[in-house]
Order: sequence, then structure tokens, then C-alpha cells
Amino acid sequence: MIREKLLSGKFTITAEISPPKGTDISGMMKEAGMIKDAVDAVCVTDNQRAVMRMSPIAACSALSQEGFDTIMHLTCRDRNRLALQSELLGAAGLGIKNVLVMSGDYPTKGDHPGAKPVYDLDSVQLLGMISRLNNGIDLSGNRLEGKTDLFAGAVSNTELTEVALMKLEKKINSGARFIITQAVFDAGKFSEFIDQVHDAGWKKIKIIAGIIPLRSRKTADFLNSNIAGVKVPDDMIRRFASSSDPGALGIEMAADLIRELRGICGGVHIMPIGTHENTRKILEMAGL
Repeated sequence: MIREKLLSGKFTITAEISPPKGTDISGMMKEAGMIKDAVDAVCVTDNQRAVMRMSPIAACSALSQEGFDTIMHLTCRDRNRLALQSELLGAAGLGIKNVLVMSGDYPTKGDHPGAKPVYDLDSVQLLGMISRLNNGIDLSGNRLEGKTDLFAGAVSNTELTEVALMKLEKKINSGARFIITQAVFDAGKFSEFIDQVHDAGWKKIKIIAGIIPLRSRKTADFLNSNIAGVKVPDDMIRRFASSSDPGALGIEMAADLIRELRGICGGVHIMPIGTHENTRKILEMAGL
């Protein structure tokens, strides 16, 4: 289980999967099958990029029945505090143990731009609420008939300004047990981020580095232009520009990066553009 592996200090591998946009879960299960026994847990997104999809609680339940340890994403965007608590109690009742908390992209970025955002709580407050549920108390102070036992995590970019550092501190103090970062492309700069975290006194927090295997120079340029907190280094872009096989180069670079990160952080989180068809190969090339 991911909780035990992370807390024991062993290098942990997670991978991201999106629920279907519909009721047919066969594609999701096929995708998960590509990485079964190659990763420690599957992260299931919650209307990622504000695009409507099946509920992550349902997707996690289906994956759990096939033997996967899951991390259920939960955003503040779509639910008020009543619905958030209800969702978490339901997840716990279904045996889901791990939750990744985030604010969520604004609805105007997705496929229902007219949807009203909620943001009743922010990610820090949601983490605090999970801590209360784990102690058997709801957000209003009422006793629960059976408490939760949720292992909660949060997200962070790796460029910690003073404000970002304060936000990360609040997340950790509110109950985040692990952090999954935005995509990493430079192990040296990521090491500086880890030093910042440790210098702030948070040596026990488990950091999982986000990995997006690049497929081409076009992919790199898109990430640099559209994803906040992501910077693909110029030398990587130049290598793609001169490569005769950019797909193979992207796999090689991802594997090399994971090897460099093994001695720096608690694990890696694979976020492919497209499918997980190359994830197992990347991990094998990285010695995992």
C-alpha cells in the first residue's frame, strides 16, 4: 500500500489516470492494466482541467475491485463543504484510503464554461477538514458514527516564492502527509526545491516528483506556454529539434530524469500525454 511504502521511506511510484467521459470504463481499465504491478498506486483525477468526467469515487471503486491501490483526487471547485464531507465519507465507506486535495481549474477552462464555481473551501481548509473527519468530527463539530482514516496529500509547484512557501507550510500544517509536485524537468533545480522544503523544517513530508514524458518539441513548447509552473529547459528543446526519433528521445529523457531523482525525493508520479503505453518501459529503463 502506498501509505506504508511512503512512510517507510521506500521510493514510491504513482501514475495518473482519468475516468471516462461516459459510463464505459473499459478504456480506463485497459489503461490501468498497462501499468498494473509497475506502480504502487493509481491517481484518479477529478474533472481534470474542468472537463466533465465520471466521478473519481466511482472510478476508484472499480479500480480497487481489480486490485489497484488508488489515490482519489478531490477539488474544491465543484462542491460545497456539505458535499465534500459527504464525498469523503462515501470514499472511506468504499475502502478508499488515499486522497489528493487541490483547488481545481476554473470552469471557464473546461467543456462547461458556464458552470458556477463553488470554492466554498480552499485546499488548505479542505485538508483541515479531512483531519477533523479522521478524528471523528465533522466541520461543524458534530460527532461522526465512525471516523475516516484518510491519508491526505496536496500539490505544489517547485518554484517556491515567499507566498508559495507560506501556502505549502499551511498545507503541511493542516494535515498533508505527502506532496505531488508539478512536472519536473531539471533534477538540479528540483534538488534546490527539496532543500528549501527541508530548510523550512519539513524534512518528514514525503515529496513525489511529477513526471511528464515528452513526445516532441511541440509538446515541450505547449507545456511552457500553457502550464503554469512548468519550464522545459532549453537544452531539452534543442535535443528534440535535432532528433530523428523524438518519441524514443522523450522516453530516454524521462528514464534518465527518474534515475537522477531517486536519491532526491520520495517517489515519482507519471503523467503521460496520451496513454500509459510507454510508462512500463520508462520505469524499466530507469531501473525500477
